[in-house]
Amino acid sequence: MKKEHKDQINEAVQAIKAKKKINHIYFVACGGSMALMMPAQYILDCESEIPATVYTANEFVYRTPKALGDDSVVISCSMKGMTPETIEATRLAREKGALTIAMSHIVGSPLWETAEYPIHYDWLEESDMTNHNHTILHCLIFNMLHAIAPNEKYERAIKAIDKMDEIFKANIEKYASQALDFGRNYKREKIIYTMASGGNYGPAYSFAICLLMEMQWVHSNAIHSGEYFHGPFEITDYDVPFIIVKGMDSSRYLDERAHAFCKKYSDKIVLIDAEDFDMKDMDQDLKGYFASIVVGVVLRGYANALAEFRGHPLTVRRYMWKMEY
Repeated sequence: MKKEHKDQINEAVQAIKAKKKINHIYFVACGGSMALMMPAQYILDCESEIPATVYTANEFVYRTPKALGDDSVVISCSMKGMTPETIEATRLAREKGALTIAMSHIVGSPLWETAEYPIHYDWLEESDMTNHNHTILHCLIFNMLHAIAPNEKYERAIKAIDKMDEIFKANIEKYASQALDFGRNYKREKIIYTMASGGNYGPAYSFAICLLMEMQWVHSNAIHSGEYFHGPFEITDYDVPFIIVKGMDSSRYLDERAHAFCKKYSDKIVLIDAEDFDMKDMDQDLKGYFASIVVGVVLRGYANALAEFRGHPLTVRRYMWKMEY
């Protein structure tokens, strides 16, 4: 990881450490940036007694949590740092006295200037993937945890960040042929559902609403594996496509149960099982937390292949950035 990223993370973490009390950690963003926050909330839910919540930015502005104040930490994110809702949510949080941390690819962006502690991250074209948004956020979270309540597990997690470039690239290569098969076999599908739970629900949600709906104009919905049997399983049929993600964390049972039922009735299941990931020599008790961001990288490869076979580049939009909305 680049020194600039480590320095920015350290500055934010020291500010958190200096606080006498933290009553809540809020994650605030929109779209894919909001989905990025979900695995981070999962880690905090599992490892910390401090409550954490993910908000879509405009709702955070219009139904501002009553607890938001001097004892709060607000972490926001926008790739270009120009998402109006996220900028306003960060401004509001700072006005209320919260400690504000913002992640952006663009240094000096409006979001960057709005937060007290901005953190830069690289984007997909950068060669070292340890500097990408998901790894930067994981680094921030484990450094926060270690500062609040020192633990050797968090030390190991921080060190594991340096292995992520190798892990990401190994799994991109490992799943390259499956990604091509997916693009070839599903290029004409009108609807594709994604299903996951735990830390993996975030990347599944991002794949559904950003990569499929926004970038490919394919109807989709992210189904939580725990909610599958409470309504969504009624749409399961032999010709209905599902991408099912099985995690390595404590909610894996939910994924296995949903998969066991779904495969009885659908002939179009693409399974991504995190237990098959090449995690190198990462410690077992950390794999579940880091597998979730590997899922996002693997799914990106599936989206790239789908775009290629559909002849529809991921950069094409009908409305976004093209008109007032």
